[in-house]
Amino acid sequence: MKEQFVRIVQENIGIINSLCRAWYRHEEDRNDARQDIILQLWKSFPSFRHEAGIGTWIYRVGLNTILSGRRKAKRSPKSEPLEDHRLADRTIRIAFDDEVQLLEQITSSLRDDDKALLILHLEGYQHHEIATILGMKYSNVSTRLNRIRAYLRKKYKYKAHEPE
Repeated sequence: MKEQFVRIVQENIGIINSLCRAWYRHEEDRNDARQDIILQLWKSFPSFRHEAGIGTWIYRVGLNTILSGRRKAKRSPKSEPLEDHRLADRTIRIAFDDEVQLLEQITSSLRDDDKALLILHLEGYQHHEIATILGMKYSNVSTRLNRIRAYLRKKYKYKAHEPE
């Protein structure tokens, strides 16, 4: 069982790394999240029923691990919040020389569930896969993606043309 688990993680480490890059800016935070995800995968591996694909299962466990960690960090008075939306809104006003950085700042202002949906879409997951991973209805995926796109277009257009 251990060898099978190690092989599965090695074959799918890209999914884990992609999640960590999408949610954390600092390498130390990414490494911590990667370890947390692998630990959660190990704990849930015996109960994995192969009803969904391995990649879908890894993405779902990883995303749930990250979101759970973010909720704990926000509740804990001892730790600093990982991403404060008010901070994201203030820092977005800083001049950017690269539009990719601007887009990253804007997406960081999304709610966690919207950000997760957008990341899955950008990763190339189909709507039915996104619905399975996020535990939502298939019909809601398109609707929410359209709302996210409209929000990003509006915010990007406003911020990209904001006078300095």
